[in-house]
Amino acid sequence: MPTDTLVVPTVARINGVALNAPGETLSPEELRQRACTELLRQAAQRAGLLDAADAPTADGVISEAAASAIDALLEQNMNLPEPSEEACRRHHAAHEGAYRTGERVRVRHILFAVTPGVDVAALRKRAESIFLDVRCHDGQAPDGFADVARQWSNCPSGEHGGALGWLGAADCAPEFARELFGHVEVGVLPRLVHSRFGLHVVEVLEREPGAAQPFESVRGAVAMALRQQAFVTALRLYLRLLAGAATVDGVELDTADTPLVQ
Repeated sequence: MPTDTLVVPTVARINGVALNAPGETLSPEELRQRACTELLRQAAQRAGLLDAADAPTADGVISEAAASAIDALLEQNMNLPEPSEEACRRHHAAHEGAYRTGERVRVRHILFAVTPGVDVAALRKRAESIFLDVRCHDGQAPDGFADVARQWSNCPSGEHGGALGWLGAADCAPEFARELFGHVEVGVLPRLVHSRFGLHVVEVLEREPGAAQPFESVRGAVAMALRQQAFVTALRLYLRLLAGAATVDGVELDTADTPLVQ
């Protein structure tokens, strides 16, 4: 989720290829995302996996051919080992709550929606101010949270004091579910929750912990989680390598000048 808004004064470029139109307003995260995609698209061309005539579009959306070529590029350059049995068991033991079934939470929230054209920096300041106010008065005014939700929330639930009722993990966006499930917190969460919809002040009213699952029954899910972690780590390192070898203008990227992905 973007944390503020960046007005790009000049056109950002990767090896001379523009990432944005002059004067276009982008969040730093969106600009970095476009830069990383362009680094991979150009790398696929250099590797002969993508026609040299393939060109990026003004909105940062790549062609279907480029997407397929990038998949092939990553498969060639990221040799990820299978997680060991020992690693899987350690992960399961450390994240037992993530593999419970039937876990439910009763929550309410105050949503500060991120919509096209919104001033994200101003929105975040408002969200943080209200979050601190709600946290400071948690438990002192029984209807305080509901009153604030009715006044400020951009979600239809605001009419009902922000109440979302009982939720399971499948009822939420994944990034929202990660903040709610597998934890023990009750009350207003000690952080703003970021989701694809915006910023949320969240209060957990009740929890039903669900049933713990033995390792043997979730072995496949554990292995998949470790594979995903390894992929994300390797991709970040590979992008650092590409950025270190590229001419990068107008966007901040982590760089490295030595090979990091074997």
